Amino acid sequence: MKHGRRTLLLPDELKDAIVIDGHADTPQRFVDEGWEFNGPLAGGHLNLEAARHGGLAAEFFAIWVQPDEWRGRYGHRTLQLIDGVYEQLGKHPRDLALGLTADDVRRAHAEGKFCVLLGIEGGHSIENSLALLRMYHQLGVRYMTLTWANTNEWADSSGDLDDPNVVHHNGLTHFGREVVREMNRLGMMVDVSHASDKTFWDVMETTHAPVIASHSSARALASAPRNLTDEQLRAVATSDGIVMVNFYASFVDDAWREVWSATSAEREALTEKAAAEYRERGEPVPYSVALKVDREYFAARAATLKRPSFERVVEHIDHVAKVAGIDHVGIGTDFDGFGILPEGLESAADLPRIYSALMARGYTGAQMRKILGENLLRVMEAVQNAAK
Repeated sequence: MKHGRRTLLLPDELKDAIVIDGHADTPQRFVDEGWEFNGPLAGGHLNLEAARHGGLAAEFFAIWVQPDEWRGRYGHRTLQLIDGVYEQLGKHPRDLALGLTADDVRRAHAEGKFCVLLGIEGGHSIENSLALLRMYHQLGVRYMTLTWANTNEWADSSGDLDDPNVVHHNGLTHFGREVVREMNRLGMMVDVSHASDKTFWDVMETTHAPVIASHSSARALASAPRNLTDEQLRAVATSDGIVMVNFYASFVDDAWREVWSATSAEREALTEKAAAEYRERGEPVPYSVALKVDREYFAARAATLKRPSFERVVEHIDHVAKVAGIDHVGIGTDFDGFGILPEGLESAADLPRIYSALMARGYTGAQMRKILGENLLRVMEAVQNAAK
């Protein structure tokens, strides 16, 4: 291995696999914490060492703008986060390479480099401007979730449908459909994670290219509205797209979501207390503040707050594979987007546990290579070919 890689803990059948994660929120650490990707984890889920130890070859870094903290400056924050990723690429050229195409991912893997890809999480980042969408594409962004947990001016989110103070649109507006068509034209993957059910079906009616769900699990196994129904899983497959399973414990296990949600008021109070210094200075509160509170809260109560096993993630991957088909499933961990992983997963270094558990269920090496990366590479190529 080049550049001092650690020995990978991969099953022998997967030594040549190109493992790609569809979603991680790591870029905020670069900007808000001054953190380096080749530095220690320091409470996070993903760094260069953990990626190498877990066999992770490429990552879609999520460019996520917290909509309340950055209201009125969505484009500013989006560019700030993209710049933070480029800063890492500039500082570590021996270890990192930018990926714009499927061939770039394959090339980086052959050269022993970790491939960095860009995806925007939340359509509010384009500030209702197709021109800004085009500029993000020129900067290397290769997918965009149409919404985050917030409904924007042109697409409904699954995260606030029960909020009477939010103006909803019954799915996509006319402009929202224009956004989908422009993404098709550019060769930017349309990401339906976080979208409301009606928005999802409006996308499927509008797009002429495959769609992705970069970090969504199966609603049949866990009822979070962020997850996709079996009907939706099959629709993504019909588009020749891919559903990448989220590792967030609350999205894979209903019992845990109920227990953890019951602590939300207490955790929110602790977060506001920790955020006071930023409020006093009139600064946006970094998301790392809430993550630190969650990690510390859980650590103090780990004896009574029992996390679901990583096997729950495996069950969701297995379910999507069976419903959508083996060619339409992948992994979208959501690393660094939450504080608490399922039991048995502490960082990207533990990904081989997922691989081994799937193979213990009977998945072959060829099928695993599809799940871990080949399916996403195919979809990337198909979306770019559709644009041509």
